[in-house]
Amino acid sequence: MAEIQKVAGTAFVVAEFRHDENNEHDPLYHDPFVGLFLNEESKRAAERISQSFPPIRNNVRLRTRYFDDRLRRQIEQGARQILILGAGLDTRPQRFAVENVAYFEIDAPETQAFKRARLQENAVNSNTTYIGADYVMDGMLELLRQNGLDFDLPTHVIWEGNTMYLDDGAVRRILSDLMRETKRCSVSFDFFANDVIENRTGDAEITSVVERFAAMGAPWTYGIDDLAELAAGCGATVIDRVTLADLHRSFWPDLPLASPIYGYYSLCTVENAVDRA
Repeated sequence: MAEIQKVAGTAFVVAEFRHDENNEHDPLYHDPFVGLFLNEESKRAAERISQSFPPIRNNVRLRTRYFDDRLRRQIEQGARQILILGAGLDTRPQRFAVENVAYFEIDAPETQAFKRARLQENAVNSNTTYIGADYVMDGMLELLRQNGLDFDLPTHVIWEGNTMYLDDGAVRRILSDLMRETKRCSVSFDFFANDVIENRTGDAEITSVVERFAAMGAPWTYGIDDLAELAAGCGATVIDRVTLADLHRSFWPDLPLASPIYGYYSLCTVENAVDRA
């Protein structure tokens, strides 16, 4: 059986947080596959992260619902290719398997090898073209061409939990390349405000969780304050933007906001500014 390696990594911690929702009476989503990747060690790693900042678990649960909803909508509107950048232990190719919709994932080869092995061991169709690479450093567009992505087909990109680990140049390059080369493209991604990245919130708990991720070897390095400017500069328009606080009020209206970080964390979807007919 495939064994988990380096369970303290963000992919396993995020998967543990995402798995939480399966235990809810009225869940935001259902993920019957994520548990295949987890064990007691990954559970302890997630608990170490959340001990100092419990709201971080809700961040993942709410953002999962957002990305699920946008994926479902884009497929209904004609998307025929789904690209997941920095996919980690994402299970959407299994949860949203649709005829004539192809999935592509780019992530570290070792993460993909583990995922593929666990799915195969449990007789689950991977339903995915796996691209083992660093999409920032190894040339995303050429990787996609080599692995059969059709730039003329309507494509939706899921870029979850990635931008905060990059820099402005990389974020703009990835968005610009996707908008320019893909005939019809939408991208859903999440981001922090710069106040979080630069420890200007004045909230000790937020500072603590930033420090925890840095200590785990995954420091948050990039935030966005002007989404409209970023999108326009990359040839895109903003379809929607919400904060985690907005999602919290929508899905859990009777629960108080547990942390000010919900107002500093946004999720959005952008698309080509010009339809290249």
